[in-house]
This record gives sequence, C-alpha cells and structure tokens, in this order.
Amino acid sequence: MLSGLMNLLKACFRPGSDGFTRTGSDAGGRQDGLLWYKDTGQHLNGEFSMAVIQANNLLEDQSQIESGSLSSNESGPYGTFIGIYDGHGGPETSRFINDHLFHHLKRFTSEQQSMSVDVIRKALQATEEGFMSVQTLGIPGQLRAVKATGEVLAMQLSTEHNASIESIRQELHSLHPDDPNIVVLKHNVWRVKGLIQVSKSIGDVYLKKAEFNREPLYGKFRLREPIKWPILSSEPSISVHHLQPHDQFIIFASDGLWEHLSNQEAVDIVQNSPRSGSARRLVKAALQEAAKKREMRYSDLKKIDRGVRRHFHDDTTVIVVYLDSNLVSRASTVKFPGISVRGGGINLPHNTLAPCTTPTEIGGT
Repeated sequence: MLSGLMNLLKACFRPGSDGFTRTGSDAGGRQDGLLWYKDTGQHLNGEFSMAVIQANNLLEDQSQIESGSLSSNESGPYGTFIGIYDGHGGPETSRFINDHLFHHLKRFTSEQQSMSVDVIRKALQATEEGFMSVQTLGIPGQLRAVKATGEVLAMQLSTEHNASIESIRQELHSLHPDDPNIVVLKHNVWRVKGLIQVSKSIGDVYLKKAEFNREPLYGKFRLREPIKWPILSSEPSISVHHLQPHDQFIIFASDGLWEHLSNQEAVDIVQNSPRSGSARRLVKAALQEAAKKREMRYSDLKKIDRGVRRHFHDDTTVIVVYLDSNLVSRASTVKFPGISVRGGGINLPHNTLAPCTTPTEIGGT
C-alpha cells in the first residue's frame, strides 16, 4: 500500500502558487446497514469512489482521502493522500493512525518543503512512536494497490508483508538466522513465531519489546525465549511509481477485497462500469464471491449482522482513484477546494463499554 501511496504523492503533486483550503464540502458518505459508501467525489487529479463494508463487531478498517495541500502551512506541495489501515485484534491502532499519520506527514513536508520518501518514512516512524507509548495492538502490512494501465491491464504496485509469501519467509529467516522457529506452519497457515501472519506493522509491541511480552499478556501470546531484538518491524517498504499518461485508475483496498478477487478481476469490474459507485461494485463482487464459497445466497449473507459476519468475510475497504492526465500534468494551476474524507462504519460511542479485544490474529487480517 505504501508503494501506491508514494505513487500518488510523488507523481501527482506539483509545487504551485494557488492557495488550497481544506473543507468538508465533499466529505459526506452514506450508510446502508453495514455498508458505508461515497459513490463519487473529486480529488486534485480526478475523481474517486470509496466504500467500506463492516464484518467485525467493531470496524477494524479505517481509511481516509486527503487532497489539497500536503504541508502544514497550506502552501504546497499539493497532491492526494490515500490511507487504508487494516487493524487486527481491535480498531485502536487503525483509528490512531487515521488520526495522526497525515498530520505528521504534513509537518515533515513543511519542514523539508517537499514531499519525499524520507518524509513518508519519518511520518510513519513518528506515528509508530506515538502509538507505542499508549497501545499494544497493531496494524499489519496486508494492503494492496493495483493500477490499470495501457490496454487495461492490472499492475500490482505493492506487496503484502505476509508470512504466507515465500519471499517474506526467506526475509524473516535471513533477519533471524539463529531462530529456527521464526516462521511456523500452524493449522496450515504460516505465522511469525506461530502467532501472527504479518512481518511488519505499526503497534504489536508485544513482539517488539521484551518488557511487553510478559504478564498480563495472555499466555498463548508470550514467547518462551526472551526477545533480544524486535521480531516484527515497523520499517516501511516504499517504492516510487511515476504515473504515465495512459494510466487510468488505481484501486487501493484492504485484503478483504483481494481474498475474493484477483487484480485483473477488480480492474475489469472498474473498467467496464460507470465511475460513480465503482468502489461499491467491487465490494459487492467480493461479497458475492464470499457467499458463493460458503454455498449461500448473497441476499442471505447481507442479513448476517456484524460480529457473526466476520466468519464469512473480513472488513473490506476500497478506494478507486481515477487519474485525469490533464489534471495531473497541470496540477500546479488547477483551482481546487481541498477535501478530507474518512470511511465510515458502525462503531459504539466512545462512552459505551465495548467488548474486550485481544490480539486474535493473531488470527488474522
């Protein structure tokens, strides 16, 4: 996901003199049961469509679109920031990132007076440090960005940091050569230390610092050997993709979508449908596949409430960002009222007692 994020930030922004003001005029979405959606909106370089379907009792996916100035002083550079944060074991981490990451990014952009890989890395590090001081759960690296290019071919821009991928297992073995159990096949699923599928995350402090891998942490999450150095990493993988005139759109989504649709299937759905509502159509297609796998009707799946719904599919967030080559090429002169949109869902009020959550991926997002 970071590669797709860097793609937009690096290729879409242009230094400019026009002032942008961030307003909420384009921020409204609609709620239909467990589905939140914003069928169409305008960002600096084109249109976007956004949808979130909730499966967990508390929505663990958090998401945002920020378009306009990318610096605290609102003087540029300008661009579009896309964030999808897929938490596990509860929503605390993803909510924290949704509230803090973009603010850190704007602060470092102002300091360096430009957008860069270093700015993104510093913003993520500051977010991790802030979260580590108050929480212990985590957000994994299991998001994906896919670009439609040329003859409407899907090009994956990011790689998930998941132990199910052989190259990730090899990387873990190389980083921990003295630990034969750094990756364990458990219940036919590869997991780091037999506990968690992801190898990189914000949070998950119990696998990063020895003082947190002890009581009162549940026994099944405590390691037999003391932690000498972090098992999980928060170091981001950042790659830069320069947008080309024939690039049409980018699909950003949490793994709830990619568990049921291939890259090309998702691209074909977007390409062959109107722009308005494209994210909602992708969510529906994924849920139809989820229902088919369980040999049930899509209409029956929709009747299942949050919490129980998690047995059939994951929280799923989709953001489709369309790229107008004319707007991208003259972004410094386009008049645009900045926007800030956050994906919605059904959550308990802050003053309501919620069910206690534990790192159950440790089960799996």
